[in-house]
Amino acid sequence: MKLSINRRRFLKSSALAGVWVAAGTSIAHSRSPNEKLNIGMIGAGGRAGANMKGAASENIVALCDVDEDRLEKAAQQHPQAKKYTDWRKLLDQKGIDAVMVSTTDHTHALASVWAMNRGLSVYCEKPLAHSVYEARVMQETYRKHKDKLATQMGTQMHATDNLRRIVELIQSGAIGLVREVHVWCGRKGLADGSRPTEEMPVPKNLHWDLWLGPAPSRPYHSKYLPGCVTWEQWWDFGNGCLGDMGSHLIDWPFWALKLRDPLMVEAEGAQLRPETYPEWLMVRWEHPARGDMPPVKVHWYDGIQQPKLATPGQDLSKWHQGMLFVGDRGMLIADYKKRILLPEEKFKDFLPPKPWIKQSPGNSPAGHYVEWIEAAKTGSPTLCNFDYSGKLIEHNLLGTVAFRVGKRLQWDAKAMKAANCPEADKYVRPPYRAGWTLEG
Repeated sequence: MKLSINRRRFLKSSALAGVWVAAGTSIAHSRSPNEKLNIGMIGAGGRAGANMKGAASENIVALCDVDEDRLEKAAQQHPQAKKYTDWRKLLDQKGIDAVMVSTTDHTHALASVWAMNRGLSVYCEKPLAHSVYEARVMQETYRKHKDKLATQMGTQMHATDNLRRIVELIQSGAIGLVREVHVWCGRKGLADGSRPTEEMPVPKNLHWDLWLGPAPSRPYHSKYLPGCVTWEQWWDFGNGCLGDMGSHLIDWPFWALKLRDPLMVEAEGAQLRPETYPEWLMVRWEHPARGDMPPVKVHWYDGIQQPKLATPGQDLSKWHQGMLFVGDRGMLIADYKKRILLPEEKFKDFLPPKPWIKQSPGNSPAGHYVEWIEAAKTGSPTLCNFDYSGKLIEHNLLGTVAFRVGKRLQWDAKAMKAANCPEADKYVRPPYRAGWTLEG
């Protein structure tokens, strides 16, 4: 439950004196065991494996997974941790300081909001939420408790030098004023989006009803599990490539261009299917001016779609994913590992601005964990906290709402409604199955 005042003060004073060193995917430190956070893992397989490594410097005191095979495998590495199949029961365990949420998308917000309301710091995998409404509640809950806890969304690339230098290039005006940006990912949706008609026996190791959580009830089928590239394609559980990879890729222009609420959203894609994300999707958001930055249009493409722009010296068909900032004095094309100013001849003698965004510990994705752990102990800021990342996910998921209603949405962010499209409400805030609530 909540950290005691004395324990909080001890962690904070000790952490300020400590030295963090991150290398690869491990985190090294020089601390006594009493200084460590007590962390509960909500989700013990899949992404949770990497997240447990990211928090290896701390005490893993609780494990939860609806798949008992995954739970037992994780327990072999952390035999001292208490085991649960229902995350709601894990949150009742005394002495927990923080949780890492690595479940399926449709339970991210519930577990995170419940944890924050209990005074726990939270690291949650992307996407932070399954609906626009959930993303908004995540922001509001974090702001309510931000003086007592630390949050971070699991977009590990946010901690890399490449992204931080791109933000500086854009904000320093290296390519001039940016009025459009294009983001793409080559991942395709399911070819067959039909719901299974036959029933299958639930595997003995799986608590299917708990896995469904707030989603509508349906029989188990292997078409949903295992693997996120399977379940995330179903609207009841995920939001396809835009929900998943958009969390990573749109993060870059969202930060660099200081984006928040769009004024308009429209989308088109392959055949609209009631159950699943389309095989490909394109979305366009229009944002107003922000300070000295002009209005900007953000474009998303996935599946077989890519931008149809002339990019001097670069063949976009060879870029599986990436982003292209279009300025009035040039372009910047980038992916996770590289950034190129275009046309290259024009920028051959270009000197980048002096870095002003602090380098993440270790200058690697592992630093994302270090920043959160340090923040949970000292109150230092996290760059991907739930205020920032919640707004990013709210923005992205409006794209799936626009596609599903088939209309250009005029977005009223304050009212959290599409002013011209009341039928969007059911997708902005889909109902939960009886017995499940968001606030906890």
